[in-house]
Amino acid sequence: MSETPRSRILRLPALTRVEGETALHLKIHDGTVTEAQLKIYEPPRFFEAFLRGRAHTEPPDLTSRICGICPVAYQMSACRAIEDACGVVVDGQLAALRRLLYCGEWIESQTLHIHLLHAPDFLGADDVIGLSRSHPEHVRRGLRLKQTGNAVVELLGGRAIHPVSVRIGGFHRAPTRAELRPLEERLRTALDDAWETVHWVAGFEFPDAECDADLLALASADTYAIESGVPTVLPYDETIPPYSFPLGDFTDHVTEEQVSHSTALHSRLDGRRHLTGSLARWAVSGHLLSPLALEAARAAGLGQTCRNPYRSILVRAVEVLYAVEEALRIIAAYERPARPYVEVPARAGTGHGATEAPRGLLYHRYAFDDGGRVTDARIVPPTAQNQGAIEQDLRRLVQAGLDRGEDSEAELTRLCERAVRNHDPCISCSAHFLELDVSRTH
Repeated sequence: MSETPRSRILRLPALTRVEGETALHLKIHDGTVTEAQLKIYEPPRFFEAFLRGRAHTEPPDLTSRICGICPVAYQMSACRAIEDACGVVVDGQLAALRRLLYCGEWIESQTLHIHLLHAPDFLGADDVIGLSRSHPEHVRRGLRLKQTGNAVVELLGGRAIHPVSVRIGGFHRAPTRAELRPLEERLRTALDDAWETVHWVAGFEFPDAECDADLLALASADTYAIESGVPTVLPYDETIPPYSFPLGDFTDHVTEEQVSHSTALHSRLDGRRHLTGSLARWAVSGHLLSPLALEAARAAGLGQTCRNPYRSILVRAVEVLYAVEEALRIIAAYERPARPYVEVPARAGTGHGATEAPRGLLYHRYAFDDGGRVTDARIVPPTAQNQGAIEQDLRRLVQAGLDRGEDSEAELTRLCERAVRNHDPCISCSAHFLELDVSRTH
C-alpha cells in the first residue's frame, strides 16, 4: 500500500428523496472514517432578522413560509410563543382544532416520507416511480393517506400548503360540525390504511444500528405531545437520569454554534449530541399513545425505546395511525366555539413556544416592545438540532460498510444517502444533497 496520501472525490448530481440542498464531506484514513461533515450550503434566509420590527400578529404567516411540508408546525410554534409573551392561553375547542390541524400535517408529512422517500431504500427501488411498479398497492395507499392529511389541513387552514386561516388566538374562522363530517369517512378509511402501513413497514429488514445521542422531545402529562409540552431528555449515558426543563430555559440547555462547513447552526444539548423527532417522541411519550396505536407498535416489535435510525420509519407509521385516530376523536367531540379566536392584545415581553414538527421539536422565541413590535426572534428547527447525530450516524454506518468491503463509489453513495434519509431531514428548514467529497489518505 502506498504511503503517499491519496485523495478521492465522489460527486453526486443530487442526493434524492430529501428536502433541500447540501453536500457531504467524508475523510477516510487507512480505511477509517475520521471525519463526516454534512455541508449545508443553502443560503441563510434570515427569517429571524426580517421579523424584527414586524407586528406581533405577523410571525405565524411569515414563518410558515420556512417550509412547504410542515408550515403548520411553524405557525403553531409562533402562535404559542406570541401568546406566551402576551399572557394569553388558548384552550377548549380552539386548542382541539389546533391539534386537529396538526394531526393533518403529521398524516401528510409522515406519509410522504414513509411511502415516497424512505420505503424505496428497504425495497431495492431507486425512487417512488420504481416502487410504484413493484409495489403499486402500497404507493396508492400512501397517496390516499397523504391526500387525507391534506384534506384536514385544507379544511381547517383554508388551503393545504401554507394555511391562511391560522392566526394568534385561534383561527380566522372555525368550521361547523357539518363541515367536519365529510372528513370522518375519509379518516375511517385512513385508519385502515394506516394500520396496513404499520404491518407493511414492520416486514422490512432493518440493519443493526444505534444512535448514541440524547433524545429530546416534548412531554405532556396525559397525552402524546404534538402541539405543546415540556422539553424532556432521555440521556444516552444511563448514569444521567431523565430530566425536564422549563421551555423558557430552552436556549440555556440547547446551545447553537456556527461551524465552517454549514450555513445551519449546530446544536448541543447540555454540551452533548442530541436527537429529536420520532425516535425521541416514542421514547419519551410512547406509553401515552392510544391503545390501538400501542397495539400496532407491539405487533410491529417496537420496544419501549428504539435507537435504531433505520427503524424510525416504523415509529413514523405508528404515529400516522395515532394521528388519524386522534383526528377522529377530536371531530367526534367537536362543538363549534362561540368565537373562532380569543383576543391577543400586544404588550411588551418575551414569549416561548414549541411544538413537535414531524421531524422533531421546533422552538420559537420572540421579544416585543410596548407597541407589540418584534425586537428579537429566535427559531431553532429540528434538522439543525439533529445535524450532529446525523454526522455521527454517517461516520458509523460508512465505517461499517467499509469493514464489510463496500468500498465502491456506488456503495458509499448508497450508504450515505440511506443514513441521511433515516432522519428525514428538512435541509431547507435548517438553512438537495449535491456533492459527496471523499478524501482518502494512506
